[in-house]
Amino acid sequence: MSSAIRIYPAKPEKVYIYATCLVDMFSPQSGLDAIRLLELAGVEVIYVPKQSCCGQPAYSSGYEDDARTTALSQMALFPEPWPVVVLSGSCGGMMHHHYRRLFAGSEHEQRVNQFCDRVFELTEFLVQVCRIRLSDQGPATSVVLHTSCAARREMKVHVTARQLLGQLDRVELREQAYESECCGFGGTFSVRHPAISEAMVQDKTQHLNDTGAAQLISADWGCLLNINGAFEYQKKEMKGIHLASFLLGRLEGPHAQ
Repeated sequence: MSSAIRIYPAKPEKVYIYATCLVDMFSPQSGLDAIRLLELAGVEVIYVPKQSCCGQPAYSSGYEDDARTTALSQMALFPEPWPVVVLSGSCGGMMHHHYRRLFAGSEHEQRVNQFCDRVFELTEFLVQVCRIRLSDQGPATSVVLHTSCAARREMKVHVTARQLLGQLDRVELREQAYESECCGFGGTFSVRHPAISEAMVQDKTQHLNDTGAAQLISADWGCLLNINGAFEYQKKEMKGIHLASFLLGRLEGPHAQ
């Protein structure tokens, strides 16, 4: 894993967007909203239809050969030297950090490292590269932010997500207890250890609900699926949406969606 301090480039004219499997399957609108945000920030967005999984499920399950095969197939889809903006800190962590480990010492190492250097998580890219400035057009509201483990610990983008929300004058960001704790999803973890996962999401939903916030925000759909599913089972009113959709709604007004 790369531990060097990241030096950010100037804002490019074009970027690729990596939507992720979960956005594609469960919330395509989040992907469209992210594209619109990037366009408002002044960059042209290229979506490659053949993109699929980044290889993280195979990698985290110990199938490194399968993860390498998947990684090579995905990297080949983005040949131009444009940034690759990822709609998940978890997938971003896989592609920016763990691809390097998978190919260390191999014939592909240099090419892979060059690709990894082009990978950015969405909020990171908007803040650090686009230096976007938001003008809040929405009504007063309150939100609570959940950041996935990989987004927080690998990509460090809980900071940039907070910076974006902090630009919204009429949005109160409320603090949850034990904010840095996992929601219990963890991809295949929730399948292999369902009882532990259930206990973890029970704690997480309790802390989120205790804030009294009107809306849950996250930039990772894996966590949102897990938490929203628990809220629905508990018959709670709180429901989470992707940060891209929330931000776009605030910029374009309540009737934009």
